[in-house]
Amino acid sequence: MSDKLRSMEVFVAAATAGSFAAAAQALDLSAVMVGKHVQALERQLGARLIERSTRRQKLTEIGAAYLERCRDVLASVAAADHVAENLRAEPQGSLRISAPATYGEQRLTPVIAAYTARYPKVRVDLVLSNRVIDMAEEGVDVTIRSGPIADTTLIARPLQPGRVLVAASPAYLKKHGTPRHPSDLERHNCLVFAGGTATWRFQRGEDKVEVNVEGTLVSNTGASLVMAAIAGMGVVMQADVLMEPALKAGQLVRLLPRWELPSRAMHILRRPETRPSAKVRSFVDFALERLG
Repeated sequence: MSDKLRSMEVFVAAATAGSFAAAAQALDLSAVMVGKHVQALERQLGARLIERSTRRQKLTEIGAAYLERCRDVLASVAAADHVAENLRAEPQGSLRISAPATYGEQRLTPVIAAYTARYPKVRVDLVLSNRVIDMAEEGVDVTIRSGPIADTTLIARPLQPGRVLVAASPAYLKKHGTPRHPSDLERHNCLVFAGGTATWRFQRGEDKVEVNVEGTLVSNTGASLVMAAIAGMGVVMQADVLMEPALKAGQLVRLLPRWELPSRAMHILRRPETRPSAKVRSFVDFALERLG
């Protein structure tokens, strides 16, 4: 189809300029090439478009009618290109974003609010899910993922790693005491994530400590473990993004702050477009400024 559009463009130039030579000069082509484009159209249509002689050329009746339609088609193509360029130049339209549920609620949503305040022509469709989304299959423009990236065709930019913290409620600590060293956790009621490890690993500089923990609650959701810790049930180890609201409210107290637990890589990803749209490009840059 692109070849035919080019031939239409050459035909319009030849008809407008009045000769193949003039059209060739305007399009930076040879007169022979101009003739080939016109002949290609004539073969496809099965009709003459231009009557040519050594002295002059004249549009046939079919050629005159076809010329007007070619101008309409080329104008529509130019208008479509203009729309695409405008969309590429200015962030606008629908932007579909996916992210892990808690991260999206706590970290990403405030960023989206600030982004749409700056770019009010963008409407964000936010999908929160802990499963790995097929971006092309589900029409997702930008996604945030934790852990290693399996699909190496995606364009990935690193965000701040997801940290893991240990905490307990003030009431629990008042009753059972505050652990001063990771090994002290062996004597505490630790709330364990189902399917996870009952060995908590800590590091401070070169010192590494592994603690085998146990307690009276095992759950398959981090949120339930955090709520149990707020209720004074025991010590919880969960992602910082999940515990930050309770820590800020004083419902939980961070323990062993000088010790680090394994972090989890976070990335913002987009599909491998050579020229991403303005909405995708601007949002990725915006998010990196605040979460990178």
